[in-house]
Amino acid sequence: MLFKEVIGQKETKARITQLVNRNRLSHALLFLAKEGSGGLPLALAFAQYVVCEKVNHGDAFNQSDLFGGSTLPEEKKFIEDACGVCPACIKASQLIHPDIHFSYPVVPRKPGDKPLSSDYAVEWREFVKLYPYGNSYDWLQFIGAENKQGNITAYECTDIIRKLNLKSFESPYKILIMWMPEYLGNEGNKLLKLIEEPPANTVFILVAENESLVIPTIISRTQLIKIPLLSTEEIEEALIERVKTNPEQARQLASVSEGNYREALQLMQHAEEDWQGLLREWLNAILKTGPIAQVKWIEEINKQGREKQKQFLRYFNHLLEQSIRLRVMPPNSTVMPGNEKDFAERLNKIASLSQQQSIIEELDKASYYIERNANAKMLFHALTIRIYHIISNNEAIVIS
Repeated sequence: MLFKEVIGQKETKARITQLVNRNRLSHALLFLAKEGSGGLPLALAFAQYVVCEKVNHGDAFNQSDLFGGSTLPEEKKFIEDACGVCPACIKASQLIHPDIHFSYPVVPRKPGDKPLSSDYAVEWREFVKLYPYGNSYDWLQFIGAENKQGNITAYECTDIIRKLNLKSFESPYKILIMWMPEYLGNEGNKLLKLIEEPPANTVFILVAENESLVIPTIISRTQLIKIPLLSTEEIEEALIERVKTNPEQARQLASVSEGNYREALQLMQHAEEDWQGLLREWLNAILKTGPIAQVKWIEEINKQGREKQKQFLRYFNHLLEQSIRLRVMPPNSTVMPGNEKDFAERLNKIASLSQQQSIIEELDKASYYIERNANAKMLFHALTIRIYHIISNNEAIVIS
């Protein structure tokens, strides 16, 4: 993958290429990127950049060149992207370069197996091609994990140590991209010595979404690269150019997705869903029609898949945020579709600013637990009760 194929992230691209051009590259990098902001695409593009024959001028730099030592040829400093056409780039783009290794969460194919990432190499190439901005849930479903928990095991760590202690085949450098190191248990401590004292010309690139779930001893041995969320404009442009979304829909999806390109794609896939109608039924059940209607609604949302449940909660969150903007921003400063604006204004009649903020917090918690396979029926029942108590001090105005 080339840097130009990665959505946005102009400053991050410049920063990581300068690490190479200025001889300031660490042996271990931690790309910290929220879901849908492009951590994995950036890691793939950076790995291709490092092995590109044009970037390397056809010569193998010694270890001190890349990691801080002798001055590089002046012309190298102006190369902003891999060439994309040399043999190394072609192999890297197809995820078959012999010196770029991958590690990611996997599951046993059958009981008793000790799975390795390499066992799923074919599926991995297909997944990255189809869903470069996908998350770990997408990946585990792609390989048929169903309810199994993915892991990066001690057996995998041993295999990583073995591979990285081999001599490189074609490139001056050996690279390991570990996607989702959050799935490393304490077994990850087996990698500490390798990360701290790696073989010559070895680069670790860890791509994580949640820093708090990565082993602290690994974090302390890496150079942190924080990757920001994508801007609304960047997502809008990507939707128009990459998936041929019409500009109006692209603008709406980008504004709802909150910097998450994966979420924008998911929302587009379910664009026909009547989230507003579903939300209207729920609020009326909470505020007017009572327990029987609430139970009926909960049964209905329980039938939806986890992704749809998350999208529904995100949509409610979006409308609440729009309501807050209407409340605190100058008149006509907030642009939104007419039906959304009307709904947002009605939400302002139902709940005060502090109540809306409390509901947003509850929705965020619910999304967190859904992501971790909470029982949807129990979760939405509890959420219904919480929302009722949050707004019960206000007059119950029916959303019609």
